Amino acid sequence: MLAGWRRVARPAVRALRRAGSGRAGGCSNSSSSSKRWVSTSWSPVGAAFNAQQQHNRREVGKKTGLFGVPELSCPEGFQEAQEKSLQEAERLVQKACTTPPGKETVMIFDQLSDALCRVADLADFVKIAHPDSAFREAAEEACRSIGTMVEKLNTDVDLCQSLRKLLADKDAMASLDPETRRVAELFMFDFEISGIHLDEEKRRRAVQLNVKILDLCNEFLMVSHLPNKIDKDILPEHIRHNFVVEGNYAEISGLNADSPDNLVREVAYKVFLHPNAQQMHCLEELITSRNLLAQLVGYDTFAHRALQGTMAKTPEKVMQFLVKLSDKLFNRTLKDFEMMEGMKMKLNPIKSKLMPWDHPYHSGVLRAERYNIEPSLYCPFFSLGACMEGLNTLFNKLLGISLYAEQPEKGEVWYEDVRKLAVVHEQEGLLGYIYCDFFQRPDKPHQDCHFTIRGGRLREDGEYQLPVVVLMLSLPHSTSSSPTLLTPGMMENLFHEMGHAMHSMLGRTRYQHVTGTRCSTDFAEVPSILMEYFANDYRVVNQFARHYKTGQPLPKNMVSRLCESKKVCAAADTQLQVFYAVLDQIYHGKHPLEKSTTEILKETQEKFYGLPYVPNTAWQLRFSHLVGYAAKYYSYLMSRAVASMVWKQCFVQDPFNRAMGERYRREMLVHGGGKEPMLMVQGMLQKRPSMEDFVDALVSDLDQDFETFFMDSE
Repeated sequence: MLAGWRRVARPAVRALRRAGSGRAGGCSNSSSSSKRWVSTSWSPVGAAFNAQQQHNRREVGKKTGLFGVPELSCPEGFQEAQEKSLQEAERLVQKACTTPPGKETVMIFDQLSDALCRVADLADFVKIAHPDSAFREAAEEACRSIGTMVEKLNTDVDLCQSLRKLLADKDAMASLDPETRRVAELFMFDFEISGIHLDEEKRRRAVQLNVKILDLCNEFLMVSHLPNKIDKDILPEHIRHNFVVEGNYAEISGLNADSPDNLVREVAYKVFLHPNAQQMHCLEELITSRNLLAQLVGYDTFAHRALQGTMAKTPEKVMQFLVKLSDKLFNRTLKDFEMMEGMKMKLNPIKSKLMPWDHPYHSGVLRAERYNIEPSLYCPFFSLGACMEGLNTLFNKLLGISLYAEQPEKGEVWYEDVRKLAVVHEQEGLLGYIYCDFFQRPDKPHQDCHFTIRGGRLREDGEYQLPVVVLMLSLPHSTSSSPTLLTPGMMENLFHEMGHAMHSMLGRTRYQHVTGTRCSTDFAEVPSILMEYFANDYRVVNQFARHYKTGQPLPKNMVSRLCESKKVCAAADTQLQVFYAVLDQIYHGKHPLEKSTTEILKETQEKFYGLPYVPNTAWQLRFSHLVGYAAKYYSYLMSRAVASMVWKQCFVQDPFNRAMGERYRREMLVHGGGKEPMLMVQGMLQKRPSMEDFVDALVSDLDQDFETFFMDSE
């Protein structure tokens, strides 16, 4: 009945990291000058994001709740919102079961989906992002309560029967428009994968497994981000300052992948990835429970269940894609590793063997050395306000859309530096709202994400329910002497996440069940990855990248160097993503697994990556994407292939082509998940791509002559 809710996130340990793309801290915003930076005639949206930090809340007027929901002015309000949602759900279930088969049946199901998602989607964000633990705990409980209700509804025989009657009525189905038919079929699919066809005892078992999986996911996700501790005396004294030391212990909270000190990287890798027995048991329980559920409801493996309705369709097709891509990358990856090892030998002759902790750092050094792309050279041109102005300009030229900063009401936002944007079309008016939670703060997750808070849909009164989303980044704060300055990688991440937001804003589906990014996972990343191509085109960058003090534009040769640098070690970066995707497929493939998850990791790493497995490490226990992207991690690569084809065919000649922008909206963005994903790709490209086309698109990107992007920019 309900597919559940999902945030959209970036690839794991982002293999596409480049020199200057790290997120921790970014560029230094300090300056010897204490006076305020020079304004360079920013547009209103640019000025809003380059304004010095100040309290964003109105201090007068009636206080509202989070996102304008009155009940959520305090943590206890989640209980009230949850109860209202569940009561409305019960009413709609009764209505669905007594309504004659027809279009109204689908509309009632979508109202039911909306009633639950309005609370669940919002709570899914609040439980990880709100600075107040009381709000987080209340949101967590709401997620669990509504998640349990969803699983019960997905095995409600009477509710399913009301939909089955519609699907069996040929005349009624023939009267439905294509989107309504697809949504009806998607609702039935949700019933089927939850085991609606099983006897009562097995249905109860399916509900129990779903609830258990939800709990295991929450546990795995929480522990995957926790630091590991080590006795500080074990660490050489000269590297202790790289880690947080409390009492007798040093905390290792990440891989320190950008550290120039080889020993720091090695220690961080070995300690942070050291196996945790509790987390290992959690992962094993999680993938075993998923397999049990899949087989209970009639699928060979969890991957077969998860890939229904995607572009790839089957795990066999996914593995075909990944193996073909790996074969094409093999020789290029070897050359990349040889270059990295040569650089390591140059910097560290004593320990010159290339290890997994070396890949991010030495590939970055190679890029920086060859193309002189030191991030500090670029940051002054990429103030946050300038980047937001660039997005506004691009969307205006391409889609007729403008971004307007609005002042939130008191209580509407969860932190004082959250910005609110209204998205307005030149003819259609207000399309929706984007809340921008862009800045670092204590206990905030360090992951760039897009969250749907409220999905768009056509309401019963004929009005359109406007979509609401949150974009969450971890940018440095402004200072008294400079605005927030972004590295090139941070700028690209901003464009990526804004691609998700535009997908949500421009989707104009009748049903919220398929709104915006509620589409197949291997299609959901296409709009965001396509935005990365725009972010790396000089004609686009030239519209906004200018020095925050002088107004001087970013020199063309600097953009050219940055783009060219991205081809350095790109094969190895892509190969790493292939490894992650294959590992995900194996874990969710045939069970029982032939070996332990760590032994599988070791074999897969050696076969599909090439750098040696490090004994007594368990990277899979930090692979948080096993929660939200289970059996679907390949989606990043497949979506990149589609985005590459769309860019080259439709935008490379003119990134501001309004006709192509309108075609992009018409063929891809407007449908959300209301149209079969490959049909949307076919409509945009005017052909149906094969697996070979996907592979060739990714490989051709490694050879792309970026100078062609600049040929008309003089």
